[in-house]
Amino acid sequence: MQKVLILNYGGQYDQLIARRIRECHVFCEVISAESTDLDALRSLNPIGIILTGRPSRPIDRRIFDAGVPVLGVGSCCAPMAHALGGQIRQVDPVHGRTLTKLSEQADLFVGFPPVTISWMDYDQEITSLPDGFFATASTSDSPIVAFGCTQRHIYGTQFHPEAFHTEGGTQILKRFLKEICGAEEQWQMDNVISHSISEIRRRVGQRKVLLALSGGVDSSVAAALLSRAVGSQLTCIFVDHGMLRKDEGDQVEHYFSRMDLNFIRVNAQERFLRRLEGVWDPDEKRRVVGEEFVRVFEEEAKKIGHLDFLAQGTIYPDILEDGQGYNDVVRSSRDMGSLPAHIGFQELIEPLRLLFKDEVRQLGRTMGLPEFLVGRQPFPGPGLALRIVGPITREKITLLRQADHIFASELERAHMHEHIGQYFAVLTDTRLGRSGQEYCLALRAVNTDDFATAKWTRLPYELLDRISATIVQEVPGISRIVYDITSKPPATIEWQ
Repeated sequence: MQKVLILNYGGQYDQLIARRIRECHVFCEVISAESTDLDALRSLNPIGIILTGRPSRPIDRRIFDAGVPVLGVGSCCAPMAHALGGQIRQVDPVHGRTLTKLSEQADLFVGFPPVTISWMDYDQEITSLPDGFFATASTSDSPIVAFGCTQRHIYGTQFHPEAFHTEGGTQILKRFLKEICGAEEQWQMDNVISHSISEIRRRVGQRKVLLALSGGVDSSVAAALLSRAVGSQLTCIFVDHGMLRKDEGDQVEHYFSRMDLNFIRVNAQERFLRRLEGVWDPDEKRRVVGEEFVRVFEEEAKKIGHLDFLAQGTIYPDILEDGQGYNDVVRSSRDMGSLPAHIGFQELIEPLRLLFKDEVRQLGRTMGLPEFLVGRQPFPGPGLALRIVGPITREKITLLRQADHIFASELERAHMHEHIGQYFAVLTDTRLGRSGQEYCLALRAVNTDDFATAKWTRLPYELLDRISATIVQEVPGISRIVYDITSKPPATIEWQ
């Protein structure tokens, strides 16, 4: 399969670029510029290279002599020009939307209007271009914010075509990929499924696989894919820690117990409640839930006997962020623990490790998984424990589960849920009422494209009024509702 490489010099845009390229149905991978030498780069046989980030040392100019089209974006543009023989200078940082004039002669911008809005992010300015290159874009503050050489297929833009704020940015990427690199639309979910199944069967053979099934999107899609590949050689252990959303545990059991795999549900609610008694700190909650999860999982795995492979729903951002995803049960993470090595698995299988979250959902839908699984809202590994401020009790879990269900149901009734990135309820530790035994509930809904930033959702007042009245009426113990109107940044999406 054709491949585009994103050479990351330490910036924040690498995943966004990768997502935009995948949306063009072209396969790409992100690799670190600091830890990849030129020979390793060539061995990957890319059809194109995109440079991003802020280089801490000069860019190796041999990259441009490999005969592969190259596009440098954002803060990589000026260092790229310097590596090719141009001159640059330090300037005050430029960051934000800028009116940009595009050259009609630039093959990268064919078909674009002469003036557009671009998202700039740089602190070095190009003062003169290398021999054979010409300026392809300018602003009122800088005569060179993009440059290129048609003969060598090398281009640089100080604006980010992958950014949402750049008008027509995806079309610029498409032109680079398809017209300049010659990329074909090979990255299709049907192809991904068939290739993944073949690869899993090749690796597993007649041996056995164990998967920790959380019921979230990633582990559910991984279970379905593995089931198609190896059937009853797969065992899924679903540890119900008692802090899932309304009916989720039963939904997971109802669906997966009918699939061609061995499904084990462990009802461990009491164990987790005992371990969490009196715990206030959210990081301590993560640690406690993670440790107990590992203990339960280990106990059940020993009952099964010999198993050859451990499978997990690791996705591409988990790999790029060095194990920060909450579905990871082997590597350490914020929300779950790490599985003891002495269980004795021979190998690890991560069938989704090259997919972004939206691609995982798409793959699940292509395989026919129900929407209640692939369309699930993001949910932390410790579940409702992280959406309860203060210590965990059975009463609090019940109150929050009921209120959260009402919030979600009302958004669905109003057909608002499809247009919101994430929404949930938080049970605060604020006590109200004459007895001081009633709680204040916070509602949160945000719109986001990449979860790196988010804006609070402007829900209609009439809808908020209905949600508030329904929760207060139907959930005794909650007597006040507040709505979180803080964006990210400065806030995080979750409360804890």
